[in-house]
Amino acid sequence: MKIEDDNRVERSGEEDPGRRRVLAGLGVAAGSLIAAMIGLPILSYILVPVSRRMHRQWVSVGPVDRFTLGDTVLVSFENPSARPWAGVTGKTGAWVRRVGDSDFIAFVLNCSHLGCPVSWEAAPRLFFCPCHGSVYYEDGTVAAGPAPFPLQRFRVRVRGGQVELQTRPLPFAENL
Repeated sequence: MKIEDDNRVERSGEEDPGRRRVLAGLGVAAGSLIAAMIGLPILSYILVPVSRRMHRQWVSVGPVDRFTLGDTVLVSFENPSARPWAGVTGKTGAWVRRVGDSDFIAFVLNCSHLGCPVSWEAAPRLFFCPCHGSVYYEDGTVAAGPAPFPLQRFRVRVRGGQVELQTRPLPFAENL
């Protein structure tokens, strides 16, 4: 009787080759599903911006007579590259200064250090970043760091009595 019990123990320890194959297949399928769930969002994050071309557009920020010679004015406008669900975040702005009858300079709002919005102080004629203390001269060059680069500029034109800025998808993605 003891021999029979030993045989049963040995037999119960053996696995059915069909069962082993099914379990291995389920493990591979589960691993593949998890890899796809993790990999597809990462892959789309990389490939979608490459395939989607954002076009620059000209946006009116007001009539020429709104801007006084030598003054720097904050203007806001709807970013044309914003998505319909962007809401308030679809709005952006620029610092615009009139330097001649039909000559204007426009600076991006964001500090070149970490993107905080800079403010213009008229008395010292400087831009200040409240986040980390960067300071910029009125021409946008760095007066005090940690900002590594000058303020980025928009292209500006006057058309039909309106001051227009050429927008872009990211406010400080490239040096204009």
